[in-house]
Amino acid sequence: MLRTRAKYNLGQVVRHRKHPFRGVVFDVDPEFSNTEEWYEAIPEESRPAREQPYYHLLAENDQTYYVAYVSEQNLIADYSGEPVSHPDVFDMFTGFDDGNYQLQYPLN
Repeated sequence: MLRTRAKYNLGQVVRHRKHPFRGVVFDVDPEFSNTEEWYEAIPEESRPAREQPYYHLLAENDQTYYVAYVSEQNLIADYSGEPVSHPDVFDMFTGFDDGNYQLQYPLN
């Protein structure tokens, strides 16, 4: 059985370590769980390990909003205190407090 502990929480705002975007975590996979085509499209020299948490983010950059799938090794916490402007944020979360969003519905 795979035992993995995610570093970032649902509702937490994070930044990509290398690329200029940030986002709010809305789901976590304990290890890589996307398609082979997606994984192979990443240049081999920068391809992250599969055996780590991968985060689904409501992401934004200076030009657009999108959903991102990012390995834990490529994320850092965002301590700016600024909310994420993604238009879908309030479909999943309620208020924004101290750099984190609160889930709209409690998890079991």
